[in-house]
Amino acid sequence: MARKTPRPTPSIEKALYPLRRDCPTCQGSMWADYTNRRTVTTLEGVTRLTLQIRRCANPACARFHQPYRPEAEGSIALPQHEFGLDVIALVGSLRYQQHQTVSEIHRELVQRQVAIAPRTVTNLLDRYDELVALSLGDHQRLQEITRAQGRVILALDGLQPQVGHEVLWVLRDCLSGEVMLARSLLSATQEDLARLLQEVRQGLAVPIVAVLSDGQRSIRRAVARALPGIPHQLCHFHYLREAAHPIYEADRHAKKELKKQVRGIRPLERQVEGREDPESKVVQGYCAAVRSALTDDGLAPLAAAGLKLNVRLAAIAQSLERGAKGGYSPSP
Repeated sequence: MARKTPRPTPSIEKALYPLRRDCPTCQGSMWADYTNRRTVTTLEGVTRLTLQIRRCANPACARFHQPYRPEAEGSIALPQHEFGLDVIALVGSLRYQQHQTVSEIHRELVQRQVAIAPRTVTNLLDRYDELVALSLGDHQRLQEITRAQGRVILALDGLQPQVGHEVLWVLRDCLSGEVMLARSLLSATQEDLARLLQEVRQGLAVPIVAVLSDGQRSIRRAVARALPGIPHQLCHFHYLREAAHPIYEADRHAKKELKKQVRGIRPLERQVEGREDPESKVVQGYCAAVRSALTDDGLAPLAAAGLKLNVRLAAIAQSLERGAKGGYSPSP
């Protein structure tokens, strides 16, 4: 889609010069030949880059008249891109760490004064995935890290930012924290996951001594097929969640029963609507406290919603009892 509005006027000016003045091929001099200008949108603002371009003047050199651009340009933006690497990194962080949708990422960038279209956010996500894949392709670096520790404990998990989209499968070494492989798959069958595990195993010079994952059946079968004989354990969070499942069900039932005991808040609120006297404000305050307690859910298995509701309703009941015994005296 063609641009319908002009780009914002650059608010930052930067001049970049090549650090190297001799040709990397023939070691001859590279003369400053001409100047290029490009506009890049970064988190700091719209930046106008002035680039000094050098070229080798030796006709016998293989790099004769080929442009040599400033080295610092690559740390600001990718070639032929309008947005800086810091914007791409932020888009990837919002997507995969905070699990935001494209619309939410676009809203966040607009709040940061970054003029960008929603379609461009999707394109920058593709660039982020490509950069991550490129960094993960450095097998020599990963082999040096794992060789120093002598073994690998592999963690496998899938991330689906939006329902119906591809699932990003990440295989990470628990000892070093390094990602061994990351790849998006449309399906999560046993054969697909087994191929990922085999690819990681073939790229390592040290053995995989254990695997951690959730209890998904396709993962268990893939590990048994690709890594036979290697111990496979549920991660601590999933293990605790499964162990606490009976307690969670009992807590959920208790919460349902507690809600039955505090029905009828809305009729009380209607009775005091439009009133400004102290008694009506007290009633409205208690009703708001009960409504807040009912809508505040817990997070299993460590934060039980039923227990939390019981504690809050008990505190409200004690407050009402104290008011009934001592009477109510409005503040002057």
